[in-house]
Amino acid sequence: MRDTTHALLARRTSGVLLHLTSLPGRHGSGDLGPAALHFLDWLASAGQSIWQILPLTPPGAGHSPYQSPSAFAGSPWLVDLDDLIACGWLALPENPDFDARHCAFERVMPYRLAALRAAWQGFQARAGDGERAALADFSQRHAAWLDDYARFMVLEARFGTPWTQWSAPLARRDPQALRALQDEAATELGFWRFVQWRFEVQWQRLRQAAHARGIHIVGDAPIFVAHHSADVWAHADQFLLDADGEAQVVAGVPPDYFSATGQRWGNPLYRWDAMAQDGYRWWQQRLAHLLSQVDLIRLDHFRGFEAHWEIPASAPTAEGGRWCPGPGGDFFRAMGDALGPLPLIAEDLGIITDAVTQLRREGGFPGMRVMQFAFGDTAANPYLPHNFEPQTVAYTGTHDNDTTVGWWQQAGDAERQAARHYLGPLADVEIHWAMVQSLSQSVAHTLVVPFQDVLGLDGRHRMNTPGQAEGCWTWRFEWAQVDNTPAARLAAMARAHGRAG
Repeated sequence: MRDTTHALLARRTSGVLLHLTSLPGRHGSGDLGPAALHFLDWLASAGQSIWQILPLTPPGAGHSPYQSPSAFAGSPWLVDLDDLIACGWLALPENPDFDARHCAFERVMPYRLAALRAAWQGFQARAGDGERAALADFSQRHAAWLDDYARFMVLEARFGTPWTQWSAPLARRDPQALRALQDEAATELGFWRFVQWRFEVQWQRLRQAAHARGIHIVGDAPIFVAHHSADVWAHADQFLLDADGEAQVVAGVPPDYFSATGQRWGNPLYRWDAMAQDGYRWWQQRLAHLLSQVDLIRLDHFRGFEAHWEIPASAPTAEGGRWCPGPGGDFFRAMGDALGPLPLIAEDLGIITDAVTQLRREGGFPGMRVMQFAFGDTAANPYLPHNFEPQTVAYTGTHDNDTTVGWWQQAGDAERQAARHYLGPLADVEIHWAMVQSLSQSVAHTLVVPFQDVLGLDGRHRMNTPGQAEGCWTWRFEWAQVDNTPAARLAAMARAHGRAG
């Protein structure tokens, strides 16, 4: 086993899972503004040393951060508008009446886009020489991905269709057509670079504030990218596409706990053989970029690196797919050679074989254990805390699960009875705290609790339902919902179970 464990994962710690869009804020969704700093203060008061987030990239279909138009760009909808006001580039009118506990993306995104465009106009009119130089420097340093992302966003707005339906010269990235675009759309291209610059400035400011409080950020890297994305458009030869750029096969998983028909994600699959020829360079750049933003990476769908579920693009569900080999240890050796020790958490949920477990252990990566999966069979269930190994990241649930209170309300009699026997009488009173306490006492080095479970919220506050295309990712909270008790209880557990400091 290679010793790639990040120092944080080698000691006993705990933290909270909360995506930035769920934070309070006056602009319709959470962002990188004051509420994020306040949440860092709350984490510190709770004795926590980890903040786990979902992907920072722009959301795509269904507003999912796992279907992004870019694997590199920061979400424009996370940019703190109040910071742009403070810079003197934006004067916002009175805010629309946004729902404080729900992100109505269909209203929030146009509002935020209009504000960002107004800020770009303000920057062009009033920015100082130092600010213009900082934007130019950022644009040059990140040109390898930023130029294609900016072009993609301009062309997406122009055509309003998937990239395969753009005019042929642009869809196929004819050099002359791209040069013409650079001239005719210079201002619009500049806008998208400006937005990414402000995202990066604000994000690094927040990350520094986290480190000052002893808090590390766990980011998220989805294994696949959206077909309609700057990445697939710019690197079509790296994906299993036909001559017209359309996917021949798509990603997903077979029937499992979450869905009787499996999950048809629809992402194009990689040409791992083509990627191997240049040492998986696109992946090297992607992980290096993310590691410049976060301290640890939750590598989504880890089992896909050993074998992935290949579904015919014409199939309506995932049932008719097949397992195909992934790049295996060759991929992680290449990443380690290029980037050094990899601070990764392997999301090894679902159908896990001995080969997947061996691949994870060879890489030295901790796996994940979700306690909501623990009560379906016998005492040998790997999700029960007494079966954990120290190199484990333990969760009550993830963003794909119901809240723990919601799970308890929907659980069958056998599951509830098994949980009562395991967790004791607290299960019937506060199932969420019963689970958190059991996990915190376990040998697992790392514990992460969704914020909904910290607050004891029911299934109405669930973040995502796998396989459901609409209505997910919208949950938000207000500080009025957060009294002093949750932080005090987490802090007491962290001290008692050796997870503090």
